[in-house]
Amino acid sequence: KTFQAEDEIAAVVSAIGASFAGQIGVTGTSGPGLALKTEAVGLAAMMELPLIVVNVQRAGPATGMPTKSEQADLLQSMFGRSGECPVIVIAASSPGDCFFMAIESVRLATRAMCPVIFLSEGSLGNAAEPWKIPDLDLIPPIEVTHPESNGEPFLPYQRDEHGARPWAVPGTVGLEHRLGGLEKEDLTGNVCYDNANHALMTKNRAEKIQKLQDVIPHLEVHGESDTLVLGWGSTKGSILTATSILKERGVSVATAHLNYLNPFPKNLGEVLANHKRVIIPEINTGQLRMIIRSEFLVDAVGINNCHGRSFYVKELADEIEQVMQGGDT
Repeated sequence: KTFQAEDEIAAVVSAIGASFAGQIGVTGTSGPGLALKTEAVGLAAMMELPLIVVNVQRAGPATGMPTKSEQADLLQSMFGRSGECPVIVIAASSPGDCFFMAIESVRLATRAMCPVIFLSEGSLGNAAEPWKIPDLDLIPPIEVTHPESNGEPFLPYQRDEHGARPWAVPGTVGLEHRLGGLEKEDLTGNVCYDNANHALMTKNRAEKIQKLQDVIPHLEVHGESDTLVLGWGSTKGSILTATSILKERGVSVATAHLNYLNPFPKNLGEVLANHKRVIIPEINTGQLRMIIRSEFLVDAVGINNCHGRSFYVKELADEIEQVMQGGDT
């Protein structure tokens, strides 16, 4: 069921309503719209409901350049909510990859009972590529179970082995419970202002996201070099073409590309430690670089483009080579 809401806030709370009813709630927007949806994303995180927010990033801030592309919403996606409010963040790297990452966003959201921000970009939304339609029967099914009453008192925040709470469908006899934006008591879901309980629930909401590292793919490294070019989102094609130009020049670099940004792949720290130099090209002022430096204490070097467009591959190749030779970009 699809409809055009009157504004961004109505759209996201309607999607939350669909999730509350046991369906997959999805809402789409761009950067300014994500800012408007922020409070409701926090509500879905507190209620621990699966919600998909598709953000097709454009150049900002504010209305910015609506027809231009940028990767500048990563920090907003990671941290742009009140309180300690982690959500799952993933990104597509090509038009065809959008199909598979959309499926992945639902798989992760329902496994962890948590909102997902799915980052696309204007350059992907407006692009096309040859793409083979997959055999839908070969796509692993997403298993969802809605509980039924067993005669015992229902505990809406009792967690499974993944840290997720049960997804009870409203109207199911015996599963009546309270839901809202106020802090929940562990297990019962009742409103609770206890200090220790808040600390516990904050920890639980973060831990269930980190547990997804057990089911997301390890980061793959291509090529051998002491220099790693690490990308995310739409920069994949530019990076691969730029590194092929460098190979023709006799310059060897390794590449890796992130589709999973929260949580990161479990082996990311090991990959970073195995390389003497890490270069991160981004269509922003260095948002992934900031997170990598903070979390892994790696002095990554950024190559940044705020022109509202993708990298020109020859320029990117020249800048990577310049960094490898000890120069500034």
